[in-house]
Amino acid sequence: MKEYKMRRGEYLEERIPDLESTVEDYFGSITGTQEYKGSELFCIEEPDNPVFEKIVVGAVEYSGKKDKLGVEFHERDPTELGPDELEAAADAVDAKNDFLLEATGRDAKSRRDSMKRKVEDDPDHDF
Repeated sequence: MKEYKMRRGEYLEERIPDLESTVEDYFGSITGTQEYKGSELFCIEEPDNPVFEKIVVGAVEYSGKKDKLGVEFHERDPTELGPDELEAAADAVDAKNDFLLEATGRDAKSRRDSMKRKVEDDPDHDF
């Protein structure tokens, strides 16, 4: 599960007031929920795009801190995809990036840089 921060001064509930319908618009019907760190996240067991096997997404709430967006994309092995499904791979990447940009206000480069800083600042690493 990856957790994404919003831009400074922004909150997930302000960026996407109706997370449930936004998730359904991007990925398909929500089929259930899954708990993650005490928060209930939406689960899409059969996403619209055939590249995805399952998607788990939602607000991860922290007491005294801003909520983060928790996302876990389970993707099928590209070697198992047929020719039509391979064409859907570009749409899958676009859907992920567009959703994350709308939710966080950060483009792919900003999200990567943020993840790198988080790893570099993590005191649990032994060098």
